[in-house]
Amino acid sequence: MLKYLLEFLDLDGGKMKLSDVDLDKVSPMMRHYISVKMEYPDVIIFYRLGDFYEVFFEDAVTTSRELELTLTGRNAGLDEKVPMCGVPYHAVSIYIEKMIEKGYKIGICEQLEDPKNAKGIVSRGITQIISKGTVISSESLKENDFNYIGFVMDTKYSYIISYADITTGVIYVTNCLYNQTSLVNEVINLGLKEVIVNSNFDKNIINILKNQFDISITINDLIEPLDEYSYVFSDIKDENQVTSVKYLITYILNIKMTDLSHLQKAIVKVPNKYLHMDIHTKRNLELTETLRLKQRQYSLIWLLDKTKTAMGSRLLKTYIENPLVDIDEINKRYDIVDKLISKFILREDLKNLLNEVYDLERLSGRIAFLNANARDLLQLKRSLKVLPEINEILKSIGYTKIDTLDSLYDLLENSIYENPPIGIKEGYLIKDGFNSELDSLKDIRSNGKDFIARFELEERQRTGIKTLKVGYNKVFGYYIEVSKGMTNLVKESYGYSRKQTLSNCERYISPVLKEKESLILNAEEKIINLEYELFINIRDKIKEYIKPIQEIAKVISEIDVLQSFATVSEENNYIRPVLTKDNVVYLKDNRHAVVEKVLNSEYVSNDIIFNEDKNILLITGPNMAGKSTYMRQLAITVIMAQIGCFTPCTEAKLKIFDSIYTRIGASDDLVSGESTFMVEMKEANNAISNATSNSLLLFDELGRGTATFDGMALAQAIIEYI
Repeated sequence: MLKYLLEFLDLDGGKMKLSDVDLDKVSPMMRHYISVKMEYPDVIIFYRLGDFYEVFFEDAVTTSRELELTLTGRNAGLDEKVPMCGVPYHAVSIYIEKMIEKGYKIGICEQLEDPKNAKGIVSRGITQIISKGTVISSESLKENDFNYIGFVMDTKYSYIISYADITTGVIYVTNCLYNQTSLVNEVINLGLKEVIVNSNFDKNIINILKNQFDISITINDLIEPLDEYSYVFSDIKDENQVTSVKYLITYILNIKMTDLSHLQKAIVKVPNKYLHMDIHTKRNLELTETLRLKQRQYSLIWLLDKTKTAMGSRLLKTYIENPLVDIDEINKRYDIVDKLISKFILREDLKNLLNEVYDLERLSGRIAFLNANARDLLQLKRSLKVLPEINEILKSIGYTKIDTLDSLYDLLENSIYENPPIGIKEGYLIKDGFNSELDSLKDIRSNGKDFIARFELEERQRTGIKTLKVGYNKVFGYYIEVSKGMTNLVKESYGYSRKQTLSNCERYISPVLKEKESLILNAEEKIINLEYELFINIRDKIKEYIKPIQEIAKVISEIDVLQSFATVSEENNYIRPVLTKDNVVYLKDNRHAVVEKVLNSEYVSNDIIFNEDKNILLITGPNMAGKSTYMRQLAITVIMAQIGCFTPCTEAKLKIFDSIYTRIGASDDLVSGESTFMVEMKEANNAISNATSNSLLLFDELGRGTATFDGMALAQAIIEYI
């Protein structure tokens, strides 16, 4: 059983509490609910009762308040009614999403058997627990962003962070410096929605992450051997990193209670393989969202995102936040972008084909979680259909080939009905010709319905009752309906037996109709059951293809990002930079890529030049002269170059930077009790303490909030030190 961090909720006074209940007096159903709740004390239990999910006791008080529901009561064998509220099962995802957003964990206690077949109380159990980091519903997720859950391990000399997006199966592990500021910055930088830690973890860090950054925190000490998932961490050499990954997978397994066969091999992130930027730098440069409005529009990713798939859009964000430092790898991207620019007809064909590819990464996750429906499988089929043509284009530009999975496409083409319902227990899932038994049952159903139509016509002619009609409902089955004004024409010789009297008609049944009803209804039920069984078998078969599908998704997302770079570069007249190991920056007619795109007027380009003798530029000028834009455009250009995109210049020669540090803008940090000046000094200190000779430092004003000469002295001292 998972050990959770128990939060004591502030409850409305006067309501019955779980701790006050005498278990000997409560009803069997309520006793079971209480046993489930005691096993998961910090989880709000949505308990399935018929067509509703009900919530009781303190959870009901909390849920009714957060969702603005009516708080009622339920008789449970006690003198006082138990506090209760509920939501309809068919709309539960909306309510769960709201509760998750507010930081709660939701446990789904589902009916584990068909109520029709149950003897006594319907068997129920927790089927999954949903939290910020383990949401899998597509309606609750941004398709162009990851949803990371992470485990932070304290080794007493460093922190190890393993994190995963369970909807796609990607999993990473990385080391972090052993200090509070570095860890908090890294957790925020990675965008973790939920963090798991051991019970002995630093409570101060927990409070900072939870209270200042609204990150959901869970305490868990359970770790399992995970032999079935050993492939995930088999390539990792560091035992502490392996342990961290095991903690993370154990937690996810216990909270999702389902197969995780879509988990990919863990990637060890080595910091020196990427250009380092802390969270302040990423925010100040507005890489993935604007600083003021926190919107994607007018950020760098907004400009560069011409991807056609959700996978490509997510990978683009990863590229922007992790620029490369390997010249050879960057040049490989340039080569493909170059080819896609020159072969523009081929590029347009590729874009049109990519438009047909759905989110293969998250489809794989839904298949592994066993919640993919027939429409998901059709999306997979339509994606597979265009792979052969995409493969031909990849060959022609010298890119990695993909497996087209022809056998899987044939299976889906021959089996799944083209217009299925959302549910998988309603029938109309499987095509004719796929299964002979199913075809036979469909013939019986079809012939039976033809018989009903013929029977109605024949009975009208036989009885002379022109208003006679044959109908059906779930309660009475098939019946013969005669309007009140014509019931006097019903003769005993017809063999009709009265079944139901309504205000305007009488309903009858005849032996012939009863016999046919049995055949038709049995066939209908058997069809639905058989189609469900066949669908589950097909879905299980597709699970065997998850790894190849993920490999395809990887290549598709990469080529999607590169065609996006080619499209943007051609549209905006960007050029291929020349990368050098010399200490040189030469940007001719450089522009700020985003500002240029937003401006209605022409952007005035600038040269930016550094060489062996000049490694500092000191910029002065009046307010609104463009100083900040000039500084930022260099950083944006460097990032574009090191992710493999062409740059907004007429000529570009760039060294490879290992990190970018900024001291741009600042305000009072009241939560931490720090003034604007202190925030500035901390940012400046971080830069000059960690920068190397290959780092880019952008200081947009130093020493604000002090006397003039104090500020100038600070600026001069920092420049001299650098």
